[in-house]
Amino acid sequence: MAKFSGDNIRNIVLLGHGGSGKTSLAEALLHIAGASDRFGKVTEGTTVTDYDPEEIKRKFSINSAVAPFEWKTEKIGLTKVNIIDTPGYFDFVGDALGGVRVADSALITVSGKSGVQVGTEYAWQYASDKGIPKMFFVNNMDDENADFGAVMKGLKDSFGTSVAAFRVPIKEGGKLTGYINVVSGKAYKVDGDKETEISIPDAMKDEYDSYHDSLVEAAAESDDELLEKYFEGAEITDEEMRRALKSGVKTGKVSPVYGGSAVTLFAVRSIMDAMLKYLPSPVEAAGEAGCDANGSTAAFVFKTVADPFVGKLSIFRVYRGTLKPDSTVINARTGENERIGKVYTLRGKKQTETDGVAAGDIGAVTKLATTVTGDTLCTGEKTELDGIAFPRPNISMAIVAKVKGDEEKISSGLVKLMEEDPTFRIDNNKETHQMVISGVGEQHLDVISSKLKSKFGVSVELTEAKVPYRETIRKSVKVQGRHKKQSGGHGQFGDVWIEFSPHDGEDLLFEEKIFGGAVPKNFFPAVEKGLRECVVKGVLAGYPVVGLKAVLTDGSYHPVDSSEMAFKIAASLAYKEGLKQASPVLLEPIGKLEVIVPSANMGDVMGDVNKRRGRVLEMGEIGGGKARVCAEVPMSEMGKYATDLRSMTKARGSFTLEFVRYEEAPANVAQKVIEQAKAENAE
Repeated sequence: MAKFSGDNIRNIVLLGHGGSGKTSLAEALLHIAGASDRFGKVTEGTTVTDYDPEEIKRKFSINSAVAPFEWKTEKIGLTKVNIIDTPGYFDFVGDALGGVRVADSALITVSGKSGVQVGTEYAWQYASDKGIPKMFFVNNMDDENADFGAVMKGLKDSFGTSVAAFRVPIKEGGKLTGYINVVSGKAYKVDGDKETEISIPDAMKDEYDSYHDSLVEAAAESDDELLEKYFEGAEITDEEMRRALKSGVKTGKVSPVYGGSAVTLFAVRSIMDAMLKYLPSPVEAAGEAGCDANGSTAAFVFKTVADPFVGKLSIFRVYRGTLKPDSTVINARTGENERIGKVYTLRGKKQTETDGVAAGDIGAVTKLATTVTGDTLCTGEKTELDGIAFPRPNISMAIVAKVKGDEEKISSGLVKLMEEDPTFRIDNNKETHQMVISGVGEQHLDVISSKLKSKFGVSVELTEAKVPYRETIRKSVKVQGRHKKQSGGHGQFGDVWIEFSPHDGEDLLFEEKIFGGAVPKNFFPAVEKGLRECVVKGVLAGYPVVGLKAVLTDGSYHPVDSSEMAFKIAASLAYKEGLKQASPVLLEPIGKLEVIVPSANMGDVMGDVNKRRGRVLEMGEIGGGKARVCAEVPMSEMGKYATDLRSMTKARGSFTLEFVRYEEAPANVAQKVIEQAKAENAE
């Protein structure tokens, strides 16, 4: 592929609700531009950007993928367009955020049948947070049930008057036959690649007038001088409007809407022309690092692919300078040098070797030692570009090997997968003896377990993660622990009286109040050590004991048979007997839950919190049609909360959950946990 300067590049992220046709649109763009050999289909697993085996199997995008093509118009020369196709399902939001981070504009697909969905709202929010222009493609307009007018109303209701129709499809008998160019006021009949100018259909004149008025209003609101003319009722010329629209789109004040069909290629050429005409180049969008191909290098890694055969592939965008093969750069985060070997451009999984990737463009490099997603590679003066704010994992499950002995392979595979997906975490819980993975949703964790099988050849099962309960006591007791054993020669003798009582601290508080040498001082550490070894396992269900005070008050010893081991055993005997008598109770972890949901769902969320034995602490409106609910809830009730909240709010809710303290578990809960522990021990 020819080299392009920053002026002749467009970096566009494809966003939208899952199933709205992002990947199909990417395929259509590549096909029309002659950048792919065939017009692939998602249903057949033959698309350029959905090439991962999991994507082919599931028939939806899981990873982001880069798909460049070249396009030119009469007024704009040959331009390279880097499309970044992203997943629409929220479980894989990390890749969508990575794509947004390096894009200069967003193309949001919307289903002509379903209209604005939660994924559309998220897409708008991601692009707005980044401050990049947005353009809409209303897809599936070839479907007889598709309704462009209804979709436009939904877009305006959701996102305001900046949303304006630029190209409206004409349908006759439920079929696409042409379009109206709202900017020029002309209509065309479409027959394959042939377009014939026609009059605007009588049935659509009122509709066109409405769209044109909205377009003029959007243009005026993007330009102060035009806005003044608009309010004064003065005529706005076509030239003034075109200039204002062009400027308004690039600054994000106007969001164009095009109606068409990716599958039939209807209006896809129009969107390609619009990308070049309206959307900003890296030079026009230059921000924190500028876009100078001759400066020192600054490149941002926004995606990592872990391949068990090829190794790690780091996909980057260059913001300044040129990243060349056989060069050395500095990782701004670690301060360490990274050796750049071969440099590639990508189209889906296809890698093409290149002699350098210049400012504004996207490329890839393999086998970087310490670089991860979110890192900056630079030369000269250290430059660290803003990273990516990934969502916190909010659902956890234990991962278990189907074949014993595969634990090491699981751990190794997960570490490599975490390099390409920073939205999940691994925790080897020493207390519950489980390997726990945490992710964005159940589907996310399911894909991770499937990738372990397909990429690293290890089969796993996902099970519910155990809750780390605690045990404590509620009253004080004084007990004896006596260990005496005679077996020829020296025997074993240790005798202690220990008073156990509750205290406010977490750790064991050990004291001694021995009078008259009943137990020699040199055995005190053995008694304490014996107790510390015991508190890791309580007498109810085997969970660690907290808030325990132990005072050694009396005892006896034998000048020959007493030893440190004997006193350790005596202390453990006292512990087991004492805790049984001291009203032991089970403690459950309590978390602080903060939920942000649409106001209409606040009642549902509060009712659900009550069902989970939670206590609502605070609730109220926070503006923008959103409400916040704060509560304290037992962590044991929150295992599938991410899934349940998504169902309650149609994926519009979000939450954080943080551990705050332990509380005594209700008797029925405690009994169930104790019985389960006994059953596990019996196995």
